[in-house]
Amino acid sequence: MTEKKLHKSPRRRAREFVVQALYQAALNQKPAPEIANFLREHTDFKRADAELFDALFFGTNANQRAYMMLIRPHLDRDEKLINPIERAILLMATHELKSMPETPHAVVINEAIEVTKTFGGTDSHKFVNSILDKLAVEIRENLQAEQAESSDDSNA
Repeated sequence: MTEKKLHKSPRRRAREFVVQALYQAALNQKPAPEIANFLREHTDFKRADAELFDALFFGTNANQRAYMMLIRPHLDRDEKLINPIERAILLMATHELKSMPETPHAVVINEAIEVTKTFGGTDSHKFVNSILDKLAVEIRENLQAEQAESSDDSNA
């Protein structure tokens, strides 16, 4: 049997580094810039989309409380029982859904599932998928309503 090496896009690599950074931030309580600089020194980081990494990591890290408030109603368990990897992935995907509307929600969800398969437990991807399916609809509908409202205001 031959081992098939999967090509990971720079954007996928960036998302994987974001999950690692959020995980480190949760466990080590170190400042975000210190964690980011540490990860940038990793040899594989040069193959990641550094701009996406910065946007996702710093944006997610700065808004974790607000994002957990969005995630919490969709959980089937106490948030303290969520695996730190699953939590990092949910937070990252929430940030991407909320602040990067140019990325289709299906892409955000698929990328989160793939990153979960890399770092999470056996069935973690199913949990992440179920939460993000509900959250994506809620977040993107709210964004569309906000855009329509601001468009109405500017036309008045």
